[in-house]
Amino acid sequence: MSLRGQPLEQEVKLPDGRVVAVRVGLAEDSYIPRGELDTVVLELWDEGRGEHLAGVSTILSADDDGAARSLLLEVVAGLGDGSLAPTAGALEPLADSVPPE
Repeated sequence: MSLRGQPLEQEVKLPDGRVVAVRVGLAEDSYIPRGELDTVVLELWDEGRGEHLAGVSTILSADDDGAARSLLLEVVAGLGDGSLAPTAGALEPLADSVPPE
């Protein structure tokens, strides 16, 4: 399985009641053919407002599907229980490590 086919996405309700979509997938770049992209990003979107809250590059590659799924679940859990803020600064340490699969 590869992130080239489809990004991983999941919604989570924050303690303040907002619903945020968490996305782990390939970066969007109109200058590079999709088959050559390998940069995986972690992004947060406010579903109610349609607003991009945060986005960071990860150390994952497109073929790291298991690690990407673990990262997604870790972020969703942290956002849901309030231990992780919906900001790029809070996401960056997670994006810079490879979670166990």
